[in-house]
Amino acid sequence: MSDAEEQRAAGNTNGPVPQPDTDAGESGAVTATAAAPVRRRRRRRDDIMVPDAAFDSYYGRSVVKPAPWDYKIPTYLYSGGLAAGSALVAAGAEMTGRTLLQRNARLTALGALGVSTVALVADLGRPSRFVNMLRVMKLTSPMSIGSWILAGFGAFTGVAAASEVAKFVIKPHSAINRYLPIVDRGASIGAGFFSAPLAAYTAVLLSNTATPTWHGIYRELPFAFVGSGMAAAGGAAMVTTTTRQTAPARRMALGGAALELTAFRLLEHNAGLVGEPLRQGKAGQLLGASTALSLTGIGLTVLAGRWRPAAVLAGLAFNGASATLRFGVFHAGIESAKDPKYTVVPQKERIAAREAQAALSWSSNASTPGALRPPTSQSPQELA
Repeated sequence: MSDAEEQRAAGNTNGPVPQPDTDAGESGAVTATAAAPVRRRRRRRDDIMVPDAAFDSYYGRSVVKPAPWDYKIPTYLYSGGLAAGSALVAAGAEMTGRTLLQRNARLTALGALGVSTVALVADLGRPSRFVNMLRVMKLTSPMSIGSWILAGFGAFTGVAAASEVAKFVIKPHSAINRYLPIVDRGASIGAGFFSAPLAAYTAVLLSNTATPTWHGIYRELPFAFVGSGMAAAGGAAMVTTTTRQTAPARRMALGGAALELTAFRLLEHNAGLVGEPLRQGKAGQLLGASTALSLTGIGLTVLAGRWRPAAVLAGLAFNGASATLRFGVFHAGIESAKDPKYTVVPQKERIAAREAQAALSWSSNASTPGALRPPTSQSPQELA
């Protein structure tokens, strides 16, 4: 046994190990090849399997808790918009002497207000909770302001409806008839004054929550809701009143539908990532149906609005579009709260935008003595 073999057998690696002689012929070459170190193949980047990032939260819970609401809230939203628009139609009819349109619009406003109030109280659980909200007025709370708007609108709408009933009950020669026109005009003005805030505040109420989709469309949603309420009210007047007196209602329905469609297209375009739930699932189906119904109502009104059957169909289409818009936006918000990515990604984008803006401000003021560094641990070069 050679000295090298004895060292290997004894496990001694500290001693010198003779190198094979590569010039010793064929056997030496074989020995050199066998003793050469084996080169490991470098692992290619493609071999590293990294799973895609998945947005998740602790214990599978949502980052934002979905609103504990059901169908009663979108019903409240739709009926509130219908009531507000109908009060505006009634005010215009009272100013122009269209008595039949005035009466029907007032009764529609009162009925829609009743449905809206019942839906709201049913969601709150007890009527006393709504009354308790009227104990204070908090200007920074949409719920508080909305409660007062609803109360003021309800008071004037109730007086206007009572005035219509009084015209059939009070005798013509009664002394009350002297004051009835004054009360009638005041009720119309008051209800019309509260109609626009009532139609818009429901959108503000949704946008003021932490629900990603609702909060992300806070700029355009009030315009969409106001236009939807106008279209629904004009459509309701087209259903309940003959075409001789519904010319203003038809124009209002067309204008409201155009405003709704325009605002919603801008809403979808500007929403970005949080606008995805508006195009997916049940919400996407409802909002697609809303657009189709609005276009149907516009087409019927423009082509055959003075024909009574077409006017009725158009009015129903406008109201269907208004209802499905509310339900679609409602379901989109609920779904966006369930997926963490609609909360996490916009937050990261806002943080990155603020850091980039801070870095830009710091670099532009770097030559100024006493300039502060950007509020981040990264350097301006890394932020750029």
